[in-house]
Parts: sequence; C-alpha cells; structure tokens
Amino acid sequence: MPDILVLYYSRTGKVAQLARLVARGVEEIDGMRARLRSVPPVAAVTDVAQPPEPDDGAPYATQADLDECAGLVLGSPTRFGNMAAPVKFFLDSTGAQWASGALAGKPAGVFTATNTMHGGQESTLLSMMLPLLHHGMLIVGLPYTLPEVTTTRGGGSPYGASHVGGPRGDNALDDDERTLARALGRRVAEVASRLGARA
Repeated sequence: MPDILVLYYSRTGKVAQLARLVARGVEEIDGMRARLRSVPPVAAVTDVAQPPEPDDGAPYATQADLDECAGLVLGSPTRFGNMAAPVKFFLDSTGAQWASGALAGKPAGVFTATNTMHGGQESTLLSMMLPLLHHGMLIVGLPYTLPEVTTTRGGGSPYGASHVGGPRGDNALDDDERTLARALGRRVAEVASRLGARA
C-alpha cells in the first residue's frame, strides 16, 4: 500500500495534533496509508546526539522514508514567519534525494501552528514550499471549494492547514482547523492515487 509521509516537528504538541489529523485524512482514501514521522530538535552546540527513537511521539524520519513515499505533507511551528530550524536542518540533508529526483512529480502539502493570528502562518507555509518545489514536488493546497477556508476564525488558508494556539498556546484545535487538516491529508493522498502511486 502506498505511503504518504506526514513529516513534522512539534515543540508544544499542536503541530503533532495537526499531523495526526492529516494522517487520518490520508487514510480516508482507499489504498493509501499515512507514515507519521518527526524530526529531532537541533541545538547550536550538541553535547549528546539524539537517540535513534524519540521517547514519545512519531519515530524520527530517515532518508528512506522520503525515497519510499508516494507524497509528503510537511509540518512545522512558525519561527519568525519561517519554518523551525529542525525542519530546515532535515531538508538541508536531502541533497541525495534532490540529485536522484526521488521526490520529483510527487504531491506535497504543508501545515503549521502559531500562537497569534498574525504570527506568520502563511509565510511559514510558503517557506516550506520552496525546498519542495526545488525537489520537483507538486504543491497541493486547500481550495475555496472547502467552505471552511472561508469561514474559519482560526487557522487554515489556501496555502495549507494551520492552528492558532492563542497568546498562551492553550486554544484547542477548533472544528474548522481539524476539518482542514484532514482535508489536506485527503487531497495529497487523492493526488498521489490519481498519479498512480504504488507500494
């Protein structure tokens, strides 16, 4: 069964919640399966390497996860209107996949979370699209045919799924945010299926 890689970094758990919803959406498409993976944190000075598996949450991604996926949905918290350093660090290690064209022609989507409504969600989503375009991936967004794109009072835009956590980060994902996260997973899986993805 073809896998859609749902790859993310999460500090407070909100991006991880979105990732699980995206994965649910992927698996709503017949014949498609979600592969949930995370990336480890990075630090300016590393005293001890990260363990090969995190204590909890999704396993850390490997380059093989990229090679084997039929599509990718990438998630990161917003850092000053950009993706978080661990996501960029992981993407910077994908030169072999770029050289081989391992991701070229595969669908991709993006998702993020911020504490504030105007915390840079859309620029973060766009920043994550750039390396995916360099890999030759086909960007899948959320069209206005989804009514929640227009009615949302929280996260979610044509660029991808998102969540607004509130000033203290204690807002739960609302119904529109949850719906749009699942829709993003469904859409990437649908495109992969139409492109003839195989295991």
